Amino acid sequence: MIGVASNIFWQLGLIVIIAAIAAYLLRLIKQPQILAYVLVGILITPVFKIITDTSITQSISTIGIAFLLFIVGLEMDIKALRSVALVSALGGAIQIFLLFGTCFLLALFLGFLPLEAAYLGLLFSFSSTMIVMKLLSDKRELNTLHGRIVVGILLLEDILAILALSILSSINSFSPSIFVFALLKFICLFLLAYLASKYLFPRIFKFSAQHQELLLVTSLAVCFFFSLTFEYLKFSPAIGAFVAGISLGNLEYRTEIAGKVKSLRDFFALLFFVSLGMGLSLETIKFIWKPLLVFLAVILLFKPFLTMLICSIFKFTKRPSFLTAISLAQVGEFSLIIAAQGLALGHLSQNTFSLVVLIAIITITLTSYFIKYDNKLYTFLQHPLKLFDIFTTEGLEYLPSQARPKIILCGHNRIGYSLLKNFEPVKKKVLVIDYNPEVISMLVKKSYHCLYGDVADEEIIERMNLKNINMLISTVPDVHDNFLLIRKVREVNKRATIIVTASEIDEALRLYSHGASYVIMPHFLGGEHIAKMIINLKEKKIKIKQEKQKHIAELKERKEIGHEHPSEWQ
Repeated sequence: MIGVASNIFWQLGLIVIIAAIAAYLLRLIKQPQILAYVLVGILITPVFKIITDTSITQSISTIGIAFLLFIVGLEMDIKALRSVALVSALGGAIQIFLLFGTCFLLALFLGFLPLEAAYLGLLFSFSSTMIVMKLLSDKRELNTLHGRIVVGILLLEDILAILALSILSSINSFSPSIFVFALLKFICLFLLAYLASKYLFPRIFKFSAQHQELLLVTSLAVCFFFSLTFEYLKFSPAIGAFVAGISLGNLEYRTEIAGKVKSLRDFFALLFFVSLGMGLSLETIKFIWKPLLVFLAVILLFKPFLTMLICSIFKFTKRPSFLTAISLAQVGEFSLIIAAQGLALGHLSQNTFSLVVLIAIITITLTSYFIKYDNKLYTFLQHPLKLFDIFTTEGLEYLPSQARPKIILCGHNRIGYSLLKNFEPVKKKVLVIDYNPEVISMLVKKSYHCLYGDVADEEIIERMNLKNINMLISTVPDVHDNFLLIRKVREVNKRATIIVTASEIDEALRLYSHGASYVIMPHFLGGEHIAKMIINLKEKKIKIKQEKQKHIAELKERKEIGHEHPSEWQ
């Protein structure tokens, strides 16, 4: 027993030390940490053979899968699915179906067995929620138009991946009757978790939340209870952890629970991704190089093309469609989890597993570059992307020829919404420009002068009639777009007032130096508004009860049009 304990301690210590060094080095060159962990696994076992017995690490790493899915379930807002745009739900489903069919047929053509081909079709249909949401969050783009589309598609993919994980762990071959039975069991267990979250857990956690240590232990108990129950019922314990997370996700203590469990999740997830690298067989590369190149082409070229095509069909302009497409051009962590399970169940060969891991490593690395340089990529590819302009935008414009608007509002987001309400008395003098077709459709019905398109599009800029305007207001978050607008206005109109938006002080100062009349700093607006309201209260110019009722009415109206996330200012 002492020898076994010593061996476990030695392996874990070595892995963590090397992983920390690798993660630090890759962070310096702005690479994702998951890549560092997988590379550490490759170096430790396949390359230098420092650890030859990987069974210990792989056994412990299964806890990492459970905690990973527990956190995903905890942070997944099921209610948000109702507000996901049509392109995220229906468009995302179409994308997954077509990708599955394409990869499945290609795998059969390349000589894979039908079951392996089905796995590959699934695995290459899913993108990385963890990587993409982290990169978009770092760029403050989660609540931009393309950010919302991406998040909606990723949520759909996560649910389908969890369902696939559950079904594939229960069967050794595909059968419609078994599929339906597994689906019914899945729904019933979700229903049971829902009832517990509504009637049992609120009472238990109300007391547990009063003691921080007890809150952590109780949360872990729920996680392991569901995991063990699912394992007993012949489901994957990781699915149980996900359901546990869902059941606790509606509690008011979800943020505190997630904060306490994330450190454990990160540690065990580290072991999981290291174990993936350990399981990679470098000798197999010479046998899989052909499917490797084929599926890399599918994920890096066909998948973005398909995603952009679907977004364009749903009447989104080139830019949000393109940014959505390149954000989803990778293989995600759920694909790795399903592949690991398929290998353990004997559904996948070692060569196929190595193929999936290699493609995941390559595409995740490239995604960090795609998202970092997305605007430069769009500018570079803008001419060939005109192919997607063939899709009609009929009904997404209201601009009578006799109308000569003097005020241009670029972006009908949270700030733009508030501004437009104040422009109601002079609405005939206002032109609204937005690249969300749902927003434009709503404004057309209200008879606002509006133009559907991207404010950085030269054609749209030409139609703004900048020479004759009195004021241009841009609430779009992209600082490069705002620099372009300032330059275009000042080239033909020196007297117009230009109000733009910035998220950082340095950006605001640069915009002022380029000719902006005023720069909106959304993060500071709340404090300024409250300060003015308090002064008015002291001077008895307003009554707090009336302000409260007005605010409640406005919040309800904003909720109806999708302004749900106060942490995001766009």
